[in-house]
Amino acid sequence: MADLITLGWRERLALPQLGIGLLKAKLDTGARSSSLHVDTLEEFQRDGATWLRFTLHVGRRQPVETRCEAPVWDRRTVTDTGGRRTERWFIRSEVQLAGQQFSVDINLTDRRHMLFPLLLGRSALSGRFAVDPARSYTQPRPVTAATDL
Repeated sequence: MADLITLGWRERLALPQLGIGLLKAKLDTGARSSSLHVDTLEEFQRDGATWLRFTLHVGRRQPVETRCEAPVWDRRTVTDTGGRRTERWFIRSEVQLAGQQFSVDINLTDRRHMLFPLLLGRSALSGRFAVDPARSYTQPRPVTAATDL
């Protein structure tokens, strides 16, 4: 455990495959999966595979609509903090955080009432990072940062 990078309960990261250079995320060791807020979500077919087209607004001061497309990774049931079970689409995307780049399974959902557009769950954190809930924004902004949050 001593060789793990210690992060705060909230950090800034990038999702370069989705064209998102900077996004605030809540790191939640109590949540198994990672969740990304989307404003719209549409399923479509490309070359015989199911893909998702979705939009989200990146940035707090002057939100910019970001349109993304990604192949479906999975569809499975997720239980939220209120105990409600819902079917959600999952994509797999690269995350840049703390000088590392790694793949994460992310479910797409409506998080508009949440403070952070991305929740990074324990499956993404395990074996890579330790989380200190007393700390925030311990890492510099990702090098690919293009949007100020």
